[in-house]
Amino acid sequence: MSDPSASAGTATGGDPVLRLTDVVKTFPGVRALDGVQLEVRAGEVHCLLGQNGAGKSTLIKVLAGVHHADSGEISWLGEPFAPVTPQAAMRAGIATIYQELDLVDDLSVAENAFLGHEQSRFGFTRRRSSAASTRQILARLGHPEIPPRRLVKNLPAAGKQIVSMARALSHDARLIVMDEPSAVLAHDEVANLFRIIRELTAQGIAVIYISHRLAEIREIGDRVTVLKDGRTTAANLPARSTPTRELVGRMTGRSMEYVFPPRRPAPEAEPVLVVEGLTRHGEFADATLAVAPGEIVGIAGLVGSGRSELLETIFGARRADSGTVTMDGRRITGVGAAVARGIGMAPEERKSQALLLDEPVYKNMTLASFSGFAHGGFTDTRDERAAALRTADQLELRPRDVDRPARTLSGGNQQKVVVGRWLLGGTKLLLLDEPTRGVDVGARAELYQVIRGLADDGVAVLLVSSEVPEVLGLADRVLVMREGRLVHEAPAEELDEDTVLDLVMAGSLLEGEPA
Repeated sequence: MSDPSASAGTATGGDPVLRLTDVVKTFPGVRALDGVQLEVRAGEVHCLLGQNGAGKSTLIKVLAGVHHADSGEISWLGEPFAPVTPQAAMRAGIATIYQELDLVDDLSVAENAFLGHEQSRFGFTRRRSSAASTRQILARLGHPEIPPRRLVKNLPAAGKQIVSMARALSHDARLIVMDEPSAVLAHDEVANLFRIIRELTAQGIAVIYISHRLAEIREIGDRVTVLKDGRTTAANLPARSTPTRELVGRMTGRSMEYVFPPRRPAPEAEPVLVVEGLTRHGEFADATLAVAPGEIVGIAGLVGSGRSELLETIFGARRADSGTVTMDGRRITGVGAAVARGIGMAPEERKSQALLLDEPVYKNMTLASFSGFAHGGFTDTRDERAAALRTADQLELRPRDVDRPARTLSGGNQQKVVVGRWLLGGTKLLLLDEPTRGVDVGARAELYQVIRGLADDGVAVLLVSSEVPEVLGLADRVLVMREGRLVHEAPAEELDEDTVLDLVMAGSLLEGEPA
């Protein structure tokens, strides 16, 4: 591996606009930043990598004026820089677009774009002028179709992200920090996001891009800086040519060989889940599959191919137009029947669909088995906590504090809480939709161990993932889905990434299916 201070050795971008030297930030009991080094040039996309807890969020909040560095030096445009408020950072030309977009839903696009520095005259907001300026910025971003007076709450996720960028440009930002900007976007929306980023950098604007998806780093990044435990472990690496093994090693301290747990031969057994001819018009058609105890079956396919809808229909959350789902020979007709038969599901949107974020971990874990802790009309909270703590130990939840709100956990540990809920409920079949979305590489490895451990204990697992290496590395058997149809099935060891991508893009019908 290269030295952390090594340069890419290329002329990527222009002159340095931002430089951090030995930056330290300490919170009570935690040294979040421990001598961070970072250099960002004009007109480049500088990618920031690191596991959850590596210091990325703290770093961007220091740049945004939310936190103040305890020591070290920050220079911006060649001058010392220490913004005391987010407004000061914005005025200086640094804009931050957080993963959880900080827009006001009940305000218009234009009002959000100029929030905090409204165009006014004689104390009155100039709405017409703001709308005209917003229209110009939206056109610059390639989205003149977004009406400046539309309420933000009526926009899709991609539209809201465009509004956040418009706000940044309304401040004449010279540096835009993007925290996991693709997390809520479909494939075509990510392509549009990258187009916008390239146009911004062509105008000399610098971008700090944070993502867990290494494929995105390759496509959009120029240089990469890696953080681990609050320290810079690699700086200014070339994004396109640095081996994945090195990036993962810098983030986790472990090599790629240990990311996926070893497969073990699944015991021969009759399937617990049998799906036959399942169809929902306009979403997927004639889906037939089976999963046996101790087996992990992965479904690979593009966003919009019908994968998530298929999983939700198997769980009973969507009503099928035709076909059947049976668990242990008994038909599943709704969520209640699915849970009663031992089916659990961890949805893609765990924060909005699976977790009570402000409730403690133990309440989230016992949600599916709550009746088991109720006696005579009263809940035995002590038993709830004890059961949740045993599950937290089993899943290596960090921290192992079942009384803390679920909101305070990292993405990987939140996913463990959702899985733990179904473990407590005695689940026989676990449905996982994008199980590692928004989860860093190190936490992913832990989740993979958890999932493989469940299969080793006899739980059947059916998972959906947009990341082909994840499906191939974790599943025993792979189904490929394209345009609402299952088009191929094979043991994972008989497939490679190129083959699966070809099937996902071009498709090949299963034997015996009509063309």
